[in-house]
Amino acid sequence: MRKTYLLNIEGKNRDRLLEASKHDIRKYVKRERSRPLPEGVDFWDFDCKFGHSEATAAVVHFATLMGLVDTAAQEGSEQFYVEVVTKHGHRTARPAGAQPQGGSEDGDDDGFDD
Repeated sequence: MRKTYLLNIEGKNRDRLLEASKHDIRKYVKRERSRPLPEGVDFWDFDCKFGHSEATAAVVHFATLMGLVDTAAQEGSEQFYVEVVTKHGHRTARPAGAQPQGGSEDGDDDGFDD
């Protein structure tokens, strides 16, 4: 999906246009994730770009996309460009001895310091 969203259209509420654009992006991602995975692929991943125009778009992480859309709207931008391209995702093994996220160093997860 490569699209420029306008935030100022005469006769339309800016907040509604912002929410419609975010809904459109989420709907595209949901549709792509529901496609069957090819053999040897673990998940659908996304390459994303974001900018005020197509010429100024920079590569961003998918998790930061909605925050960038909100920031552009708060800054008063007239429009923004979003590019979300689906790619094959492959899981990588956790390195030996690495802590799982959220675990404590001593392995005691009761939340108290002994």
